[in-house]
Amino acid sequence: MNVALIGATGFVGSHLLTELINRGHKVTAIVRDPAKITTTDSSLVAVKGDVFDTEKLAAQFKGHDAVISAYNPGWTNPEIYTEFLQGSKSIQAASKSAGVKRYITVGGAGSLEIAPGLQLIDTPNFPESFKPGASAARDYLNILRTETDLDWTFVSPAIEMHQGTAGVRKGTYRTSLENPVFDEHKRSVISVEDLAVAIVDELEQGNFIKKRFTAAY
Repeated sequence: MNVALIGATGFVGSHLLTELINRGHKVTAIVRDPAKITTTDSSLVAVKGDVFDTEKLAAQFKGHDAVISAYNPGWTNPEIYTEFLQGSKSIQAASKSAGVKRYITVGGAGSLEIAPGLQLIDTPNFPESFKPGASAARDYLNILRTETDLDWTFVSPAIEMHQGTAGVRKGTYRTSLENPVFDEHKRSVISVEDLAVAIVDELEQGNFIKKRFTAAY
């Protein structure tokens, strides 16, 4: 497929870029600074883009089969809530304007239900530092659920997916819709490499059209 990828230099996006190229997809990496793309491949084009410039973004999306967004304005960004929502809505609008129906976006795990009516973000031990970004992702999921024109998918990582889990690509995972996937040790964990596998599998298979899913071991 010919894929437009947002956030290709980020933690998730950089592994998505690798996974897409390794599987033979053509990628247009739309980033703030193309010089930060160190991957060189004949199937990769890096272009400068701005997620807040919807009109230009739509022009860059034209002709692609899918848009994958791993956009994150940065967990330490004091404006993360506002910028995540603004940027995500702009990417969504640009996809529609460009006529690219397939849209996959990476959100957070905070909106997963750990008990009936109780989302992870609302539990007492949820880190305060992550709440603005997690709240933005939750609110954007609710916005996306009203989207009828795009074949969208919202991806929630496992509860644990941090730098320490990087480096392992098993190629296997389990999925769920609204609840975390827990292993035999009652942990919800996945490597960023295998999250990328799950996302590219979804691109190729389309098992969760107009749905949210999560993946973990």
